[in-house]
Amino acid sequence: MRALLGVDLPGFRLVEPDVWVSDAGDVLSLHFFALRPDLPASLDDGPSLRAALTRMTADAGGGLIEASVKSLGELPALRQILKLPLPGQPNGQVFIGSFTVPRAECSTVVKIQAPERGMTGMREAMVMAQVGPGAFFRAHPYAPEVTGGLPFHAADHVQYDAQFPDHPLTRVRGVLGALAEGVEVVPEFAALPPFTA
Repeated sequence: MRALLGVDLPGFRLVEPDVWVSDAGDVLSLHFFALRPDLPASLDDGPSLRAALTRMTADAGGGLIEASVKSLGELPALRQILKLPLPGQPNGQVFIGSFTVPRAECSTVVKIQAPERGMTGMREAMVMAQVGPGAFFRAHPYAPEVTGGLPFHAADHVQYDAQFPDHPLTRVRGVLGALAEGVEVVPEFAALPPFTA
């Protein structure tokens, strides 16, 4: 089932069904899963959902940057941004943003992946110079006890996007914003029974 319309954003070219690529190498993709969603908590239980997602992302070696419930095409959706180490590389990260729209027995996900290219770590170094090392690394606000995976730090905050307009994290946030404004839900998908944890 195609559950969402309007995913094919300007600046992205179709390279295979439901997969688009930008000139920067960012990959936008649309997925449908005919399975009960495996979300760790209800969308109505924000604290439990965010804490569980933080632990799951850290266990996978990454770091959860943001998680919140937003409307996507008039349905509640889990909006996430996370970072993972670049596969097979000694340094660098890939930033992944997604909207997951769960229903009782299926879900649809639209995802944007933006890898760092060339010199990495510039955003982090410049923000650390601005705030100082003591204020740079922070306990995760969703689950302060989590210590594994990639660290939570100041440079990932949205307030620094304007300083780094070409950074992959900034691009991910921009794409998620465009999706939130432009995506429509297919009526047949919207009519399905809602997800409950």
